Amino acid sequence: MGVVLRNLQNVVPLRRARLRKDVETLRHILGVQKFDLGIVCVDNRKIQHLNKIYRKKDIPTDVLAFPFYEDLRPGKMPCALHRDEFNLGDIFLGVEYIMQQCRETSSDFHGTLTVVAAHGICHLLGYRHETEEEFDEMSQRESYILSEFNRLTGSHLEPLTKSSTQDR
Repeated sequence: MGVVLRNLQNVVPLRRARLRKDVETLRHILGVQKFDLGIVCVDNRKIQHLNKIYRKKDIPTDVLAFPFYEDLRPGKMPCALHRDEFNLGDIFLGVEYIMQQCRETSSDFHGTLTVVAAHGICHLLGYRHETEEEFDEMSQRESYILSEFNRLTGSHLEPLTKSSTQDR
């Protein structure tokens, strides 16, 4: 199955083929090509609703991750025993929110989408940023992933965490 990408919003024009290709590259870098991954693109209303339910924060956000393996330690591979366990989980991308942030900072939307997807995949793989230590660990992992992505694709993506540390 691979990457299942669904676009449930019509606010932001989306190049799904490019996002899917970028996420395939991220899966390759992380060595999780065998694992399925869902990506759902939503508008502010939907991501705010999910954020309110699952994080008790009644505001839109850029990404929410729902890991299949909830107790995975950062840096550890999921241990799938059956075919239906080859699943990392789902990432909801708040594409309307991301687009608004890109406009404010004059950033490239599609590049930022890939960076946010990488952040979400890190969450699916057990990375958190509740504490300073967790934040540093996740930040290092994202930097590595994006530097590999840049090397493989000729891109110049930067981790979001550098500019948005106050969002923790």
